[in-house]
Amino acid sequence: MLDSGWEPMKTPGHYFSRIARGLSRIGDARLKELGFATAQLPVLTALRDGGALSQTELARLAKVEQPTMAQLLTRMERDGVIRRRPDPRDRRSSLVSLTDEARARLPAGRAILEQGNREATAGLSPGEHDILIDLLQRVLANIERMEG
Repeated sequence: MLDSGWEPMKTPGHYFSRIARGLSRIGDARLKELGFATAQLPVLTALRDGGALSQTELARLAKVEQPTMAQLLTRMERDGVIRRRPDPRDRRSSLVSLTDEARARLPAGRAILEQGNREATAGLSPGEHDILIDLLQRVLANIERMEG
């Protein structure tokens, strides 16, 4: 039996989903010229300071499964964004780091994403912006508790 009172278009989840997909599409289009994609952001962020991490560590940080991270890293390596070298502590594993070329393009990528965030929140006062961030952080904390 259908619940005639349920209006999914008036739920926060509906808007969270649409906003996330929209920001990803816009971000991908704008980052393309730099050779980056929004799916790469957790890896780019984790490695931006010149460090090296294992695929396992990157998957944990990005909160994705190992096969998903493996596919992402394969594409990033193909595109010259990352390099892999054997892990001296575990020869079965490799350490992933950004290429010098990718690190040089990071500031431009950051500027693109910052501009997108400014455009997405256009018309909000600084106070409203702060309230929005606070509310979103609280919702995210709830989601993370739900995930366990």
